[in-house]
Formats: sequence, structure tokens, C-alpha cells
Amino acid sequence: MNEETMKPSSKHSEIILAGTGGQGLILSGMMLAEAAILERRNVVQTQSYGIASRGGVSLAEVIVDDEEIIFQQVRVPDCVLALTEETAKKYEIWAARGVPVLYDSTLAARRSGANFIGRDFTRIASDLGNAGSVNLLALAAVVALTRVVKIASLERLVRERFRGSALDLNLQLLALGSELAGA
Repeated sequence: MNEETMKPSSKHSEIILAGTGGQGLILSGMMLAEAAILERRNVVQTQSYGIASRGGVSLAEVIVDDEEIIFQQVRVPDCVLALTEETAKKYEIWAARGVPVLYDSTLAARRSGANFIGRDFTRIASDLGNAGSVNLLALAAVVALTRVVKIASLERLVRERFRGSALDLNLQLLALGSELAGA
């Protein structure tokens, strides 16, 4: 991937990451925010989750901008990631408004339409031997699709946090997720 394709496509981006507790979406939101900080951009990251941390709805919203961020809630997302049927159904209205809705077709029913992008995130992560890493795989796809930050910034974070086989797996997930964005 050359430097030109890694540049953010606009100065203001709003991303919604939604699924269920235990899928790692809060961590993904924090990693996306940290990647933006590495790029010296302004960022707001919020999170919410149901009363049951595992199994309840989990949501992370990230806003990235080159300028000061005044309104700190997502108003019009540039992309929605939905890792469950419940969240795909909740956010599918955005597809009708022209927003890409990237969803996990392992766990959510197939959808049709120009703005629905189904990928088998959970199956692919499971095939790699770690279903719990679905969050990083899907985050890489969101980043590659939106170019909200550079994939290289996510890779830097992964290299700082992991060692050995965990590092190798997570780098493989980043590469696979990037490929899935355009598949």
C-alpha cells in the first residue's frame, strides 16, 4: 500500500462501531482514537454498553477531525460497523442515506443494497484460531474503507502492544481486514 492510499480522505470523520459486549468494540474504538492521536489529529471517542457487559449491546463512536471538535456525538456517520443482527437492524437506516454499513455476515442476515457490505468477520477470525479477535479484523476493514486514519498507525499500535504469536496474528488480522474492505 503506498502513502497516497493511506492518507485520510477528509478532515472530519464519524464512525460507529456496534455489536455485543465481549466482541472488543470498545477496545477498537480506543485503538481508532489512539491511531488518530498518533497522526496528530483531534479525536473524541465515546462508548456505551448494556448492563450485561457480555451479551448486551456495545457501542463505540469515534469522531476524528483536523480542527477542534465542538459537537461530541456522531450526527452523520461516515461508516457504521455492525457485528450482530441486532445492531445491523438498528443502524441499517443509514445505508438508505448513503452511509456504508459494514456488517458481520456470519452473525447477521444478508442484506442487499449498494451501501450494505457484508463480510464473514467472525468466521474468518475463528478460522484463524481466535474468534475473539473479530474486533481488530473488522476495525482494519473500517479503516481501509474510510481511510479515517492510516493502516500504518494501527499497525504501530499493534506492534507496541503485542509480542510473539499475538503480534503475528494481529498483524495478519490487520492485513486481512484491509483486504476485506475491497473484497
